[in-house]
Amino acid sequence: MRNLQDTIARLAALKAAYGQVNAHSTRDRLKDMNIAGANPGALKARMFVPQNLAAGAPLVVVLHGCTQSAAAYDEGSGWSELADRYDFALLFPEQQRANNANLCFNWFEPGDSKRDAGEALSIRQMIETMVSTYNLDRSRIFIVGLSAGGAMSSVMLASYPEVFAGGAIIAGLPYGTATSIPEAFDRMRGHGVPGEAGLQNLVRSASSYEGRWPTISVWHGTADGTVDVSNMEAIVRQWAGLHNVKTTDFTSEPGKGHLRRVWHDAGGRGVIEAYAINGMGHGTPLATAGPDGYGKASPYMLDTGISSTLQIATFWGLVTVDADHRQDDEKGAQSEGFVHTGDILMPGTLVTEDEEEQARRRQTETAKAHSSGVQKIIEDALRAAGLMK
Repeated sequence: MRNLQDTIARLAALKAAYGQVNAHSTRDRLKDMNIAGANPGALKARMFVPQNLAAGAPLVVVLHGCTQSAAAYDEGSGWSELADRYDFALLFPEQQRANNANLCFNWFEPGDSKRDAGEALSIRQMIETMVSTYNLDRSRIFIVGLSAGGAMSSVMLASYPEVFAGGAIIAGLPYGTATSIPEAFDRMRGHGVPGEAGLQNLVRSASSYEGRWPTISVWHGTADGTVDVSNMEAIVRQWAGLHNVKTTDFTSEPGKGHLRRVWHDAGGRGVIEAYAINGMGHGTPLATAGPDGYGKASPYMLDTGISSTLQIATFWGLVTVDADHRQDDEKGAQSEGFVHTGDILMPGTLVTEDEEEQARRRQTETAKAHSSGVQKIIEDALRAAGLMK
């Protein structure tokens, strides 16, 4: 059992990594929504619905990361811009400080991370409210989240697989691997993660579902110092057997500064994809420039030249992107920038010095931007844990 000093040290390190991300002014395009249900997780519901949205439109559920608000994550990721352009609705569950001092979704708390309980049930009730109110397509409901929001996306996909056609987990963790704060820290560092069979059993035991499983898109930076990149591989292992694919049986698509791997089922349908962003730290990958640019760079919203928002929506079939765009991305790409050790993806040795310097500069600038407000966040978290008055 971890002692108090170790827990405080880990908590302080996490808060220093996250920092204060809402110091800048946020453009808020979202509206509040009343939840038709008891809302046992005491979450706030926010939404975005394009004007003149047709009946039968898809729904995307978006879960922000720690210290972020729903509006800040929307502004950074550009989801409402994409929804405006391609006509689908958005639901943004939002954490409250009364539940978590750092606005993290409680993906590791047993009372919040299982079917029909706590925060998971609140999000399910929000989805039902959105679908009923706006007559949305129940066969096209998707979920995406960053970090703790990504881990909570894992919770929702495992707990309510019948609800979702697909999900995306950005810098997140596999379902069911932590049931306490100390375990959460260990899993974030890549320690103590179960083997493939154990990971899959966690999902199978989360519900009685026996149908077609949601497709999974996984994104992670190879230089992530907050949630270790090994969690990306653990997520792939968790879902591979459910989709009857082998972790070693994938196709590779190298791009500029990233590597995409895709696992196809027996019918040729892409059921899992994994993007490793070379040299990227902890955050959501963005491409903010050009006609297909979405979002705005800010702490943990990182302009890496590839829009996870656009690519995830494309994987789900919400957006049709010209094949030339991906071909252009692949021109001149160096597949040698990554190597495989078993099925674990690691950054290779042939990335250019310019790319490495750019990655270091981005991380340094991000770290500087995070420094303000750290002490207050740590103290708030310690008070919430009953470790400080």
